[in-house]
Amino acid sequence: MLSAASARTVRVWLKRDSGQYWPSIYHAMPSPCSCMSFNPETRRLSIGLDNGTISEFILSEDYNKMTPVKNYQAHQSRVTMVLFVLELEWVLSTGQDKQFAWHCSESGQRLGGYRTSAVASGLQFDVETRHVFIGDHSGQVTILKLEQENCTLVTTFRGHTGGVTALCWDPVQQVLFSGSSDHSVIMWDIGGRKGTAIELQGHNDKVQALSYAQHTRQLISCGGDGGIVVWNMDVERQETPEWLDSDSCQKCDQPFFWNFKQMWDSKKIGLRQHHCRKCGKAVCGKCSSKRSSIPLMGFEFEVRVCDSCHEAITDEERAPTATFHDSKHNIVHVHFDATRGWLLTSGTDRVIKLWDMTPVVS
Repeated sequence: MLSAASARTVRVWLKRDSGQYWPSIYHAMPSPCSCMSFNPETRRLSIGLDNGTISEFILSEDYNKMTPVKNYQAHQSRVTMVLFVLELEWVLSTGQDKQFAWHCSESGQRLGGYRTSAVASGLQFDVETRHVFIGDHSGQVTILKLEQENCTLVTTFRGHTGGVTALCWDPVQQVLFSGSSDHSVIMWDIGGRKGTAIELQGHNDKVQALSYAQHTRQLISCGGDGGIVVWNMDVERQETPEWLDSDSCQKCDQPFFWNFKQMWDSKKIGLRQHHCRKCGKAVCGKCSSKRSSIPLMGFEFEVRVCDSCHEAITDEERAPTATFHDSKHNIVHVHFDATRGWLLTSGTDRVIKLWDMTPVVS
């Protein structure tokens, strides 16, 4: 296990015969560590620092030594994300200077850059298409097409009401997952039904980390609420409807409180507007007095639905499509090892936990 900390230290932990983990390497860095990327095939470790530098090391076969390789002067301020792409020998990174950059790992030279609309907090890359996905604090996801020394803006899309906190890419299904401070996860179907966005609501605090098990098509999301949610993505999910606009309840035709003309004509006091999460219609509180979970739409918790939709939802449709687990710490980073079924979580409490996920990720 590898860890990099704001205390300017990098540690490599090895499991001893006793079953305990002890640091075989304790390396001091010149600046606090902000992110890292590790490639097991080459044992190449890339560490982003608060001063904008990316430091690269090669670990020995027995993981008892780390040899410095090179430094990249990548950003003017803190490196927020770093990603090493072995197939292209590229090092991708984002920083608090609102810059996305990519370097050649062989020569160390900067190949190109792109200025993002806000500080980036999520970075994913598709090797086959050379598309890079950048999520930022404004809630926007930017897709760029990278060439050797230039990039082209493909598109940008926005679905979150808060900043993007994590991204996860499934290259097989061509699906991008984005987690946000608005407590939700959105699944973007980029390769198939382009433009389709499906929401997943299963956290009571901001989503801070995502990981994906390709072999079982299960998404793992972790949040500030300490929850670990395992989503079954091998089901036919439904896109959440757009909320409709109306000056009166679309069920009983009672005016809403801003519809002064209808209130005057009908001599009735206006009502507060709500929306049914299943059909998207604008309804009053009386016509939407029921609550229901709608797991196929991503609502694992009970949400407001109109009375007619509540009657139409069957028990089979209310069957959960996710499992919930309490980590008992505020998770800020996760890593899933699909070969073992192990999940590593680290939290704001400076505790690293290792979980056996085989009972639920299988």
